[in-house]
Amino acid sequence: MHIPDGFLDTKVWITTTVIGASAAAYSLKRTKLALQPDKVSMVALIGAFVFAAQMINFPIAGATSGHFLGGALTAILFGPWIGTLIMAAVLAIQAIVFHDGGVTVLGANVLCAGVISCFAGYGVYRAGMALSRGRGRIIITFLASWLSIVAASAGVALLLSWSGTFELGTALGAMISWHSLIGIGEGAITAVVAGFLLERKMTLAKGEMQHA
Repeated sequence: MHIPDGFLDTKVWITTTVIGASAAAYSLKRTKLALQPDKVSMVALIGAFVFAAQMINFPIAGATSGHFLGGALTAILFGPWIGTLIMAAVLAIQAIVFHDGGVTVLGANVLCAGVISCFAGYGVYRAGMALSRGRGRIIITFLASWLSIVAASAGVALLLSWSGTFELGTALGAMISWHSLIGIGEGAITAVVAGFLLERKMTLAKGEMQHA
């Protein structure tokens, strides 16, 4: 999912830098208003988990790489704005410190792997939970996570096509086909981790209510 330097032309990486930076800045503003002090440690823990999981990646069609993403996981647990901020921080550290993903295209990576994945996953999750009235959480989480990584990969393909790096059909075919498979693992991991943490959260909440 990481786009390396040199694969986006000037107009695209400048445009996405503005969009990515604006999204990160607004997410930080929303996070300061919404993040409760008792959640900070959990946010840091999930951020570290996503960072470690993303470091295991492999090239796709010579242009980008595939790996666990984590956007849906962070958004389901904390909401899309905090999720976007976590993803932006992870991507920035990877690009600047580990040279995993380009620095000039950091905004593009934040847009696709952060904004698109978080909001796509969160939107599907919330809609699914509302329609099912809370039943089938594991299946809904899996589908939301799967769709989030496919949507993010489509975003990458569109940017590569806009830059003239690859034809749209070639880029979409390579990215979506690979990430449809990667999304199965993404969905399974997200369903297990999110399911465990959300169940633990509900159990703790019930315990607090009984002792109140």
